[in-house]
Amino acid sequence: MRKMFPMAVLIAGALFAQFAQAQPYPSKPVKIIAPFAPGGGTDFIARLIAQKLTEKLGTQVIVENKPGAGGNLGAEQAVKSPADGYTLLLVAGSYTVNPSLYKMAFDSVTDVTPIIQLSQGPFIVAVHPSVPAKTLKELIEYAKAQPDKLSYASAGSGSITHLASAMFVDMAKIKIVHIPYKGTGPALNDTMAGNTQLLFGSPASTIPHVKSGRLRALAVTTTKRIGAAPDVPTVAEAGVPGYEVVLWHGLVGPKGLPKAIVDRINSEANQILKVPEMDKLLATDGVAPAGGTPEQFTATIKSDIERWRKVVQQAGVKLD
Repeated sequence: MRKMFPMAVLIAGALFAQFAQAQPYPSKPVKIIAPFAPGGGTDFIARLIAQKLTEKLGTQVIVENKPGAGGNLGAEQAVKSPADGYTLLLVAGSYTVNPSLYKMAFDSVTDVTPIIQLSQGPFIVAVHPSVPAKTLKELIEYAKAQPDKLSYASAGSGSITHLASAMFVDMAKIKIVHIPYKGTGPALNDTMAGNTQLLFGSPASTIPHVKSGRLRALAVTTTKRIGAAPDVPTVAEAGVPGYEVVLWHGLVGPKGLPKAIVDRINSEANQILKVPEMDKLLATDGVAPAGGTPEQFTATIKSDIERWRKVVQQAGVKLD
């Protein structure tokens, strides 16, 4: 009897595992980890998609904020969770910057299962009204004529706003001084005050100040103009061919997430993103619906990691 007991335990465990697998997904609440503090763009997207997925999946989808280390703390918790579909991670474009700047506890490609890209949008290239340049081409000419006279603000050394700006400076072949701040808010405020002259800002935070006259928009960083500012050309149109930076958010799960679960979440999220209401809701954060397949999102993550690695190396970027 003693020899049979372990075998009985193994059989019981196997039966329990089969029962668990047989349960339809989801059979309990789903958690989305937002690796930044409440109130920002990542938190906004996370709560919006959680609300809509709650309706679609028929179970509560909750958001847990876990900020720290540029998003790495929350990401590490998510990727080390069981691959059962009950812990997901909301990632932003900065997720693809971190491998070039941090000593990572996980691999940003092989240790996750990409599910879907949710949003896409540009940075707005904006200057203080005192800058004697009405177009991006004029700004480039001015910067070439007076190297290091202008300065650009960023949300901090190694932030995606820093790298997007550094890539522009490199491709435009100009010299502008980088002034890092501790967050987007201080960078925006000092640019509006004229203490720095140039800023790559999100549409949600920048366009209201463009409309009020406190900033002047010169370009958007995507390859297409945006509905919120149709008269503002792209950076490529305005003088730097080949330049493109897309702000995005997406959902990933831990490595080994079952295909059936990936397909279910991807299908439901794609349907959510096609509802006209989502255009209006996402527009309040300055972005638009994305959607697509897990494979397409995987390709975006891989290509952005390589892009930012080159920018970090060329610009000699280091964390504060």
